[in-house]
Amino acid sequence: MEPVTIATPRLRLRPVGPDDSDAVYAACQDPDIQRWTTIPTPYLPEHARTFTEHDVPEGWANRSMFTFGLFLPGGELAGTLGIVMRSLGVAEIGFWTTRCHRGRGYMTEAARAASRWVFADQCVDRLEWRAEVGNTASRAVAEKAGFTVEGTLRAALNNNGVRRDCWVGSLLPSDLGLPSAAPYLPARAPAT
Repeated sequence: MEPVTIATPRLRLRPVGPDDSDAVYAACQDPDIQRWTTIPTPYLPEHARTFTEHDVPEGWANRSMFTFGLFLPGGELAGTLGIVMRSLGVAEIGFWTTRCHRGRGYMTEAARAASRWVFADQCVDRLEWRAEVGNTASRAVAEKAGFTVEGTLRAALNNNGVRRDCWVGSLLPSDLGLPSAAPYLPARAPAT
């Protein structure tokens, strides 16, 4: 599949490429990104090059992973957001924001736009979000973007060889007023 670009009021979401390797490398030196995401630690220049030159184009080509850089009007990288296909109709979103651009609502804006795109264009009926328990910044973005936090999964996240508990949440097309590709029959509340 050919990569797409999504415009929001303040951002341009487009796949990161070889010209973005240095910016990705610099951003990933942030201890918070290394702490809360599953990137290699230490994060080396070759990790950034592999990501931008191989992983991102391959994910788009085989429709397994849609990775966007969040770019400001001047071209500065504000973060990345990836959507990984997990199973038929189910995908998972993940993201990080550069230190100097946190707290401005960029990631919430990007997550909403990317969610709408994946529901409308990729026949996704459930978009999941996961983050290690304690990553309150990620949880705040997910909740502001409309995700419902569903609970805690024990030992469900592997971060550099250590199993960790994670929060899980979901967003459905109907949460954004969009139709689903497949019918959805919610559970009935127990009779009282």
